[in-house]
Amino acid sequence: MATDPAATASVPLAIVVKCWPRLSETFVAQELAALESGGQQFEIWSLRHPANEKKHPLHEAVKAAVRYLPEYLHEEPVRVLRDWLKARKLPGYPEAKRIWWQDFRRDITRNRIRRFGQGCVLATETGDSTRALYAHFLHTPGSVARYAAILRGAPWAVSAHAKDIWTSPDWEVSEKLDTTGYGAQFAVTCTEAGAVQLRSLAANPKTVDLAYHGLDLSRFPPPPERSAKDQSKPFQLLSVGRLVEKKGFDRLLDALALLPSDCSWHWVHIGPGDLKSKLQEQAQRLGIAEHITWCGECEQPEVIEHMRNSDLFVLPSRVATDGDRDGLPNVLMEAASQKLPILSTPVAAIPEFIQHNTHGYLSDDAPDALAKAIVALISDRQLCSEFAEAAYSRLVEEFGVERGIGLLQQRLTTLLTLD
Repeated sequence: MATDPAATASVPLAIVVKCWPRLSETFVAQELAALESGGQQFEIWSLRHPANEKKHPLHEAVKAAVRYLPEYLHEEPVRVLRDWLKARKLPGYPEAKRIWWQDFRRDITRNRIRRFGQGCVLATETGDSTRALYAHFLHTPGSVARYAAILRGAPWAVSAHAKDIWTSPDWEVSEKLDTTGYGAQFAVTCTEAGAVQLRSLAANPKTVDLAYHGLDLSRFPPPPERSAKDQSKPFQLLSVGRLVEKKGFDRLLDALALLPSDCSWHWVHIGPGDLKSKLQEQAQRLGIAEHITWCGECEQPEVIEHMRNSDLFVLPSRVATDGDRDGLPNVLMEAASQKLPILSTPVAAIPEFIQHNTHGYLSDDAPDALAKAIVALISDRQLCSEFAEAAYSRLVEEFGVERGIGLLQQRLTTLLTLD
């Protein structure tokens, strides 16, 4: 539950997130729950209010206070004006304003103005006991945390993921990672591909750490016993992901339309997204709408139940036209936790978890290639089972949540001791 925004914080760390709670970002909730279980005290500062009241059990597990910054400055003018006047009296205001103006001249957008306004609110409403800031995502949350840190004269750090790495301009990434110019004291990212990119832009590559999110298997049921498939029932395909370009669901629909007429199948999609109407129209046009269920956003227990009752998980990720791409989607590890065979693509960091023909099948995202892969996996249930067992073993042995959280705890402990 959100607390009074005018109240002062009484914890050493402020964590800035895009939105809390957000169903599509289970990795953020998992991290915060693990940090809290490890004794870290923090408050959550969210840039946005949630779109609906749904939340995962992981969100319920996090007990930290949640505070909401003004999502749009004009919606809370009194609060913004009050905190801006207070921010002007902070020792770091002249430098923060200089840095912001330098950024604004290269990115003349309302969003950049909003970031500085939110930074002023964050800087003045965090209490004197707040010694450091830590942001999830390098772009907007990172900017807000950076401006607030300069205003307060406090250190900050950032966790970078996917879109924020690949769609932010190089100048902005470089400056946010330059500790000699008010950059983050450290950056942690969840894929080797992301780490290589960030290190190439960082003044000191050693400030960039790789820490896979992994999966906290204690929060998931054991995988089901998968008996022989009843051939009289349709083959159940499942996808979980936002309906955006980089997820590749438009090409998957084209692939499904290419499946042989004697192939009995049903596809379930879980997730929100701006392309929903367009994709539903595409399915109608292709004549396959009756084989599809669009579930929209679901809470995690429902997602897991779908995984337990499906035959194949499909995520045809690709690089979007603006450069946006996945990191290592947590849904792949969630599918593996239920021994659900995986069909995906060799894009971004997906091969860091799924090796082709070992832990799953990585196909080209062209519709004909995806269709051939689906037909092959439908025809070879034994191969599907072998993929599922291998992915589950790798998840258990190499992608637990403990290693990454341990590294992050160490970095945050050091951050909180800096002057």
